[in-house]
Amino acid sequence: MSRWILAAVLMLTSQLALALDIQKDNLYPLVEFDTSMGKIVVELDRTRAPITVDNFLTYVVRGDYNNTLFHRIIADFVVQGGGLSPKYEELPSDKPIVNESGNGLSNSLGTIAMARENAPHSATRQFYFNVADNKKLDPSSRRWGYAVFGEVSQGLEVLQNMALVETGTNSTLGWPDVPVTQVLLKKATLLPRN
Repeated sequence: MSRWILAAVLMLTSQLALALDIQKDNLYPLVEFDTSMGKIVVELDRTRAPITVDNFLTYVVRGDYNNTLFHRIIADFVVQGGGLSPKYEELPSDKPIVNESGNGLSNSLGTIAMARENAPHSATRQFYFNVADNKKLDPSSRRWGYAVFGEVSQGLEVLQNMALVETGTNSTLGWPDVPVTQVLLKKATLLPRN
């Protein structure tokens, strides 16, 4: 019986620690991306996309983005990652989240947004950086958009260099726009508050 109580206490404690780790009361948390091409710091916007930010930070603090690929890069469009291992294996995801694309943030150069399937509420762990002004990804009266939840505050030049890497069709995935030489997200870190 005491083992069950201990297990329940440990589970509750780890859940509380996780909630504290994502800085729930910080409206503009900062995340550092340590990539194989340099460092990028992103300021997230919890005032406009609270569900998306909490979801993203949960993956960050668990270390789920560490050692993942930027697997889709299209010059003058997007740099996408967060969902594949260096062996091109799809990584486990939590439940999909509500699409917060109507939050007033636009898919403009240097912003970060959630990737998703065609279904509007299908985003889980994959994200992308806009490397151009992509207004066509914003919502309209006729369609759902893609939820922007932050923007690059440092390292935009790193992101722009990523957008220039050589890509092609990957033989493992059968997908186009995959970097010929892997571009890695070595580690994503939620930075301490200022």
